[in-house]
Amino acid sequence: MSLVTLPFYQKRHRHFDQSYRNIQTKYLMDEYMARKQAATQMSTRTATSAHSATSARTATSATSRAHAASSQNVSSQTSSGGTTCRLCAKRVSAEEEEQESKSRYRSLVASYGEAKRQRFLSELAQLEEDVHLARSQARDKLDKYALQQMVADTAAWERHVFEERLSRAPEILVRLRSHTVWEKMSVKLCFTVQGFPTPVVQWYKDGSLICQAGEPGKYRIDSKYGVHTLEINRASFEDTATYSAVATNVHGQVSTNAAVVVRRYRGDEEPFFSVGLPIGLPLAVVTPYMHFDVQFLEKFGVTFRTEGETVTLKCTLLVTPELKRVQPRVEWYRDDVLLTETQWTKMFFGEGQASLSFSHLHKDDEGLYTLRVVSRGGVSDHSAFLFVRDADPLVTGAPGAPMDLRCHDANRDYVIVTWKPPNTTTESPVIGYFVDRCEVGTNNWIQCNDAPVRICKYPVTGLCEGRSYIFRVRAVNSAGVSRPSRVSDAVAALDPVDLRRLQAIHLEGEKEIVIYQDDLEGEVQVPGPPTDVHAAEVSRTYVVLSWEPPVPRGKEPLMYFIEKSVVGSGSWQRVNAQTAVRSPRYAVFDLAEGKPYVFRVLAANKYGLSDPSEITPPIQAQDTTVVPSAPGRVLASRNTKTSVVVQWDRPKHEEDLLGYYVDCCVAGTSVWEPCNHKPIGYNRFVVHGLTTGEQYIFRVKAVNAVGTSENSQESEVIKVQAALTVPSRPYGVTLLNCDGRSMTLGWKVPKFSGGTPILGYYVDKREVHHKNWHEVNASPIQERILTVEGLTEGSLYEFKIAATNLAGIGQPSDPSEHFMCEAWTAPEPGPAYDLTFCEVRDTSLVLLWKAPVYSGSSPVSGYFVDFKEEDSGEWSTVNEAATPNRYLKVCDLHQGRTYVFRVRAVNANGVGKPSDVSEPVLVEARPGTKEISAGVDEEGNIYLGFDCQEMTDASQFTWCKSYEELADPERFRVETEGDHSRLYFTNPDKADLGTYSVSVSDTDGVSSSFVLDEAELERLLTLSNEIKNPTIPLKSELAYEIFDKGQVRFWLQTEPLSPDASFRFVINDREVADSETHRMKFDKSTGMIEMVMDRFTIENEGTYTVQIQDGKAKTQSSLVLIGDAFRAVLEEAEFQRKEFLRKQGPHFAEYLHWDVTEECEVRLICKVANTKKETVFKWLKDDVLCETETPPDLEKGVCELLIPKLSKKDHGEYKATLKDERGQDTSTLEIAGKVYEDMILAMSRVCGMSASPLKVLCTPEGIRLQCFMKFFTEEMKVNWYHKEAKISSSEHLRIGGSEEMAWLQICEPTEKDKGKYTFEIFDGKDNHQRSLDLSGQAFDEAFAEFQQLKAAAFAEKNRGKVIGGLPDVVTIMEGKTLNLTCTVFGNPDPEVTWFKNDQHIELSDHFSVKVEQAKYVSLTIQGVTAEDSGKYSISVKNKYGGEKIDVTVSVYKHGEKIPEATPPQQAKPKLIPAAAAD
Repeated sequence: MSLVTLPFYQKRHRHFDQSYRNIQTKYLMDEYMARKQAATQMSTRTATSAHSATSARTATSATSRAHAASSQNVSSQTSSGGTTCRLCAKRVSAEEEEQESKSRYRSLVASYGEAKRQRFLSELAQLEEDVHLARSQARDKLDKYALQQMVADTAAWERHVFEERLSRAPEILVRLRSHTVWEKMSVKLCFTVQGFPTPVVQWYKDGSLICQAGEPGKYRIDSKYGVHTLEINRASFEDTATYSAVATNVHGQVSTNAAVVVRRYRGDEEPFFSVGLPIGLPLAVVTPYMHFDVQFLEKFGVTFRTEGETVTLKCTLLVTPELKRVQPRVEWYRDDVLLTETQWTKMFFGEGQASLSFSHLHKDDEGLYTLRVVSRGGVSDHSAFLFVRDADPLVTGAPGAPMDLRCHDANRDYVIVTWKPPNTTTESPVIGYFVDRCEVGTNNWIQCNDAPVRICKYPVTGLCEGRSYIFRVRAVNSAGVSRPSRVSDAVAALDPVDLRRLQAIHLEGEKEIVIYQDDLEGEVQVPGPPTDVHAAEVSRTYVVLSWEPPVPRGKEPLMYFIEKSVVGSGSWQRVNAQTAVRSPRYAVFDLAEGKPYVFRVLAANKYGLSDPSEITPPIQAQDTTVVPSAPGRVLASRNTKTSVVVQWDRPKHEEDLLGYYVDCCVAGTSVWEPCNHKPIGYNRFVVHGLTTGEQYIFRVKAVNAVGTSENSQESEVIKVQAALTVPSRPYGVTLLNCDGRSMTLGWKVPKFSGGTPILGYYVDKREVHHKNWHEVNASPIQERILTVEGLTEGSLYEFKIAATNLAGIGQPSDPSEHFMCEAWTAPEPGPAYDLTFCEVRDTSLVLLWKAPVYSGSSPVSGYFVDFKEEDSGEWSTVNEAATPNRYLKVCDLHQGRTYVFRVRAVNANGVGKPSDVSEPVLVEARPGTKEISAGVDEEGNIYLGFDCQEMTDASQFTWCKSYEELADPERFRVETEGDHSRLYFTNPDKADLGTYSVSVSDTDGVSSSFVLDEAELERLLTLSNEIKNPTIPLKSELAYEIFDKGQVRFWLQTEPLSPDASFRFVINDREVADSETHRMKFDKSTGMIEMVMDRFTIENEGTYTVQIQDGKAKTQSSLVLIGDAFRAVLEEAEFQRKEFLRKQGPHFAEYLHWDVTEECEVRLICKVANTKKETVFKWLKDDVLCETETPPDLEKGVCELLIPKLSKKDHGEYKATLKDERGQDTSTLEIAGKVYEDMILAMSRVCGMSASPLKVLCTPEGIRLQCFMKFFTEEMKVNWYHKEAKISSSEHLRIGGSEEMAWLQICEPTEKDKGKYTFEIFDGKDNHQRSLDLSGQAFDEAFAEFQQLKAAAFAEKNRGKVIGGLPDVVTIMEGKTLNLTCTVFGNPDPEVTWFKNDQHIELSDHFSVKVEQAKYVSLTIQGVTAEDSGKYSISVKNKYGGEKIDVTVSVYKHGEKIPEATPPQQAKPKLIPAAAAD
């Protein structure tokens, strides 16, 4: 499900549903209508009352009139009143008749005839009135129905018009907000949406629809008054995701999303409960107005990835001060554009890390990424480039996907889509593009253009108004279609002009109402003509026309019709005759190339068609943008060891440039590779990922929407190496000697020469406390030792040294220590100097130094080397005895630690002054460390070779023997080419044995050594001799092979031989020829020689030799088969012969072996062969026949015997036998000892892999941890751990299991039992573990349940109960005595109550109850009568509860037949809970 957003103009539109008017105005209108309705009802009641009073007066004055005249009078009065209805007239007539009747009865009481006449007239008048009333009611109902129908039709029409005017696409007023919560808290996501019809809302988690039924109780979705909520109950760590809400109606779709991060407790982190919130939330990260000191500990570097992959750019930060709730602001930029989180990118800052993660890379993500940490103290940033290569094409040779897809100028039914073209360095050129669209909420992609469009812009038409769409683009070349680009952001097909038609009318106070401008235009029917018709965009294939809607436009929906005319033709042709256009823009296709056109637009609504607009100026379909010209001169300059800076001149014609593509090629080849996969907008680019020391050529091409330019001229060849700079500072200035008038100084070479050899050094001096420095040497000196003359004895001096190269003079060293100018007279030697390291490996290094300048009173005889860790205080001596060499290999160092060294010289007078402490050295091999290799070239010359890809122009190879530079050109020759160097031996012999080393200057200590000993020299001499004196190379020496029938084959193979090659086969110094006993073959094309002996016997012991000659080249190979070697071959040949004979009948192709099935059953397996129907197969255990459910199917060739639930009872010897008339075969497997243990381990592997997570089961005894598996036996090697400590079974912690699970019972758990529990099962190789953290809420809940169960068990144990003695039915004869006796129990003693028919039994002589020892209870009924029949109940209860037992008593009279009844059974109790017992 794609996540969509609204365009900018929809975000501002707040009036898309029935509540588009201001809410306060709506309330005013409701109040006005209520008052108007009340006033109308009041006036109606007043008029009715007045008319009733008038009718009453009229009736009083007409008492003497006849009934017919009265009716007529009432009718006339009703007409004159004008407001009296027929029903009122009838009611008045009835009243008048009643008055008249009373008058007549008063005056003619004694007249019987008048009474009879009056009765007749009354009945006649009543009948007439009923007929008249029925007619009036029927007419009223018909009139009312007609009026209702008219009102309903009018309301339906008005509702349709109203809804049409109010129909709006959904709009989100309040968006979702991201939350960070602690685990097991609840979080509620809310947003507000409006639209008409009411939108339907669906919720998604990471693009998947959320279903409440799928996880009952997990999610709660609610909607009320346009506010939609999603509540996540007891959030877990797996609930961390992006949640989206999508609102949809018939007019469109919108969405909003937010991230929910669920954090777990860690150590000192505690949940922060903000005031007033129902959930615990960490405070939001804000940018404080305070100073932070930010240091980058680890930085992300230049990164190379491929489309579709994931990558995280991460920096480790040290932020001071460290405040948990207040952090600096972290910003990520790509090419100086601030980034925000999207569905493709996620950002994280916390716990000392800042990261930017990409879930699915695309070329859109390529660029220079910058991390900026902003606080009051300033901005700390770091940048590096992310390169994203094209994914493998779907079709070989197809281009890469387009990128940077954007939508512009969206309207009701069309939108313009633009993109950037791919780089086609290695593919054929792009010939066009296909644009696809998809309606949001569906997966139905529709291709918009039938033919490929050639420019990177396309107007998409035919959109449905109010709906949202996403787009993608695919490139096409001669090989096929590329992968689709990344989909665009969602865009809604709505006209932004609608916003300008809205007006807000302010009412009194703060009230306002929003209306359309159409409401103020009056009744406009036929619209006016559109205005400002012009060409918004012109290309070779289409013209986009744009215009302004007519003013006034009217309230009815508008449509537009476009007409075109070739200039000079005088005829007009309607462009969109079939489809009406609703947007004030339209793309006109199918224009003749080279012809000018004029256009006009007409507006239309349901009332008619407007006049045409003004005619546009002539417009010709042509490309206004052309392909850019090629960029100018390309310059490549050195940057780093793996990168080059490429600069170029901008093209002369750079119309609407989208950027540039840079390509590179290894010098001497024609294979061009793209350097960037997304156009860059500047004319300087750093190309990364190059090979150090390799030579490259570069070229550039410009890109715009029409295509790519021609390639620029190629740059000059450049070698990838660091840029030339001045040397770094010399260091380690040391005083080596002083005679009172001069000082001899030494120093170390700068660590970096700047990429070119150092030409010399300049030395400056000054006396201490003097400000000015004085030059010692006017011209640079080559050596790193210098005697400074003309000094004053007794004075203190300090010195500094600067190195120079072709790039200039580098920075001087730091001033030296203060040296006193006084003569050295000590008998011990002075300090050694120039301590350097080479061959630094993981646990060793080689230390080199130079002899002291001042040797004392006697020559130097040796040296001691001291070392210590950098921060340690005590020195340790490496060598117990002084070494006479000026180098020493120090071993047994600790990898990853940093050490310092010093050297002390020794003469006859003792140990001299130690040297200056060396610089710290990290004992760790450099990545990609290479060693010296020894070899022989094609001419047979022996050499030592070394490669160094890190070397620069200033680097030099220095070969040494015993760490002394080689100076004997007669014995050695050095050849160096590029980054390869070889040391050749002229005449190698034993005098050349020793340690050889090589070092490469101006690198980070690249060096290696090689010990040439006698064995290695002998190997090299042998190889050299083979090259100088050729032999036939053997692919394999003489060997033997034993065939199935016991035949022995001797064979060897050489490289292919010429047709003139020959061979001899010699056995025990006697040549044998090809014969029946020695069958030979010789294939010269493959060099294969073989001899086969059919029967190998004791007489064939001896030496076998093959001699081969091919021209001058010779070789031979021998095989000695004597003693044990011969007996082994003979036994194997005899065994194979017997096996051949065995296999002539039924036999086992594979002998009996076992494995364990997925169901944890041991399966004995054997494979049989050469069987037939008569062959009998049997399974036996300890020679006893084993019956199987199904007989083995010998036709399949596999026989199996399953042993379920293996245990020690299955020990024994298992046999499988085959037998028929041809012979028999037997295979045996004994299950015991090691075999049985291996089976248990194999079952442990299956059970360990199938083991379920640990589950908690609370019991009255405690808490039980259970692990379910397919099978479990106590013979398996299992362990339980608590807080990493192994648990032994005890009274408190009991370990056990069943066939389906293993369990650990924690009896009577306490606080000490909290922590992590681990169940481990060992399968002989791996440990399978399942863990459960029984602490915090998990422990509290389990402990609470245990307490409840324990209390319930205690209550169940001690509650009142009937142990036994009462049947469920009792039948007794009348007059007998019934005794119901039972035993009760309870602690404390229970209360016993008897009931009859659920009523308490009153004790009397008839009913008596007896309780003995609070245990035995009886109910005695003396002289049972029929009235005693019924249900009797005993209630036994105490404070823990109880139970109630019912007994049905049936009494029959003497002489009656005893009622048939089922045999009595134990009465079943009904539990009485503790609450009821109280």
